[in-house]
Amino acid sequence: MQLGIIGLGRMGHNMGERLTLAGHTVVGYDQNPRVSDTVDLADLVAALEAPRMVWLMVPAGAPTQATIQQLTTLLDPGDLVIDGGNSDFHDDATNAAILAEQGIGYLDCGVSGGIWGKSNGYGLMVGGSPADVERAMPIFDAIRPAGPREEGFVHAGGIGAGHYAKMVHNAIEYGLMQAYAEGWELLSATDVVTDPEGCFKAWTRGTVVRSWLLDLLVKALDESPGLDGIDARTTDSGEGRWALQEAISNSVPTPVLATALFARFASRQPNSPTMQMVSALRGQFGGHNVVKTSSV
Repeated sequence: MQLGIIGLGRMGHNMGERLTLAGHTVVGYDQNPRVSDTVDLADLVAALEAPRMVWLMVPAGAPTQATIQQLTTLLDPGDLVIDGGNSDFHDDATNAAILAEQGIGYLDCGVSGGIWGKSNGYGLMVGGSPADVERAMPIFDAIRPAGPREEGFVHAGGIGAGHYAKMVHNAIEYGLMQAYAEGWELLSATDVVTDPEGCFKAWTRGTVVRSWLLDLLVKALDESPGLDGIDARTTDSGEGRWALQEAISNSVPTPVLATALFARFASRQPNSPTMQMVSALRGQFGGHNVVKTSSV
């Protein structure tokens, strides 16, 4: 089967290689000419036989929307577009409608696996019509992990369901990482435990907290003992914020997810104004010592 991939960054490139190894023909376009197979989107479309299938791995928001708008002028009725980026699920209905006006199908696909997906496979969460999902199934089967389809792939629902599921997946990921990180700090803060790294490594087998994330944590400690030289500043890619907005809209309590996201915000503050105020108030009502910073 032929597939055009737009966006050949780390994941897009690796997905293309996994598909090629599975016997599919991949034609790629990227703004970086050194990695692109084609000179522009028109050249990509011309290189594919109709009915075409095009997979987007483009940054969410305006870049994805602009790409879809351009594809409406290049693709033909019966072609299919799959958005595999981390788009806001609200955008999917709009994108699907724009393409539908030209008779072009649309699927949204949440993709998990990171840089390890090329060898391990990618977890896939897809939204769209059953007919379009079935049509793209050879591609999904080649990308997903080996084993039973339901243990790496889900047709989560209609348009938007794939990106909604990926949004929740990433929010859960925030919480899991935060829990491991807080455990690391607690173990490291005491002289009772002399080998916190060894504790985490011991937990990778036979314990209820074992996971792939824990394996990666141990790998990070092996590469940077004590995490020396690693900046604490942590960004967020958007899904955690969207998940909290959805939690509020649906009156779902998500304190763990909220705390994990807010911790990332705190990591970017050289000196937290909130905690400055807390320190000042403790000094005011309780006479507690307030440490003064030197002025520059």
